[in-house]
Amino acid sequence: QLRDKYGDVFTVYLGSRPVVMLCGTEAIREALVDQAEAFSGRGKIAVVDQVFQGYGVAFANGERWKVLRRFSLATMKDFGMGKRSVEDRIQEEAQCLVEELRKSQGALQDPTIIFHSTTANVICSIILGKRFDYRDPEFVKLLDMFYQSFALISSFSSQVFEFFSDILKYFPGTHRQVYRNLQEVKDFIGLSVEKHRETLDPSTPRDFIDAYLIRMDKEKSNPESEFHQQNLLNTMLALFFGGTETTSTTLRYGFLLLLKYPHITEKVHKEIDQVIGLHRPPALNDRAKMPYTDAVIHEIQRFGDLLPIGLPHVVNKDTQFRGYIIPKVRPTRQTHLSSVESWVLLISTLELLLFLSLRPLVSNCFQGGVGKGMAMFLIL
Repeated sequence: QLRDKYGDVFTVYLGSRPVVMLCGTEAIREALVDQAEAFSGRGKIAVVDQVFQGYGVAFANGERWKVLRRFSLATMKDFGMGKRSVEDRIQEEAQCLVEELRKSQGALQDPTIIFHSTTANVICSIILGKRFDYRDPEFVKLLDMFYQSFALISSFSSQVFEFFSDILKYFPGTHRQVYRNLQEVKDFIGLSVEKHRETLDPSTPRDFIDAYLIRMDKEKSNPESEFHQQNLLNTMLALFFGGTETTSTTLRYGFLLLLKYPHITEKVHKEIDQVIGLHRPPALNDRAKMPYTDAVIHEIQRFGDLLPIGLPHVVNKDTQFRGYIIPKVRPTRQTHLSSVESWVLLISTLELLLFLSLRPLVSNCFQGGVGKGMAMFLIL
């Protein structure tokens, strides 16, 4: 309604804080792609700001963000120089998920914890170099901390805290429990880092932690280096934070929608049988041969719309945008997944024919994290 009244660019106030809203695919592309440098700053999320304090790849700004992002992307893509790929790890975890679901013998069950465990184990495998049994007490406690934190962050009191954090931070509230929970997760990560440090072999890095520790050692004489303990812990926390809840919840939406629309499920099943068969696991290169399944996954992600309003950005200089001047450090937020001109699929029937005809166009809108899409395809 605000967009209909004010257009694709307008300001709202979160408490006393002015925030510029960008609506629609074109406006967001102009900001985050065409003017990427100006809009690359990270905005503050008050409820977790005390935990991250501007460190780690998710909440860093300026040169720190560039350095950590470049390192994280390169390491996640090819850590360990020839070791198992991310795809291999997702395939392994998908098989563990299948075995876990078989234990129910067809009985009703809530898959929430199992999906949390599956997605968290993929992250653990990449950055910690190990996976956990789904009933490992240490692992269960870690997931519980995350589950509690996400529930608290989504609560009404946390939303109020975002508006008036400068005052409310001095009073008891959910923000303090979020801080305690995430600090406990950081302590767990810190212990893993110390174990890696004790067994580190620079010639054969095993995972993300090893690669980071090797880089830390190389730059230890540089006082301006961004490769230090605080950035390591907060980057790993951000990878857990951003990669566990979102993917597992999307999987839950996916299974729910497949149950709701059995005729869609039947077509997906038929395509899987035709392309993959019954005697091997799915591989990422199968995706190009499975346009219908690919379309279903994209529609699940669009329909689930876990973050209808994107994470906040700030402009790092006074920026002219569509006839407006956005002042330096003014927060911006983006929303586009439900804009009519970008998504004209029929939600009520999950109709996918239009998606297939527009597939090259739609694919360009999904240039975000490849890991989530890969996990959705290989697991679902």
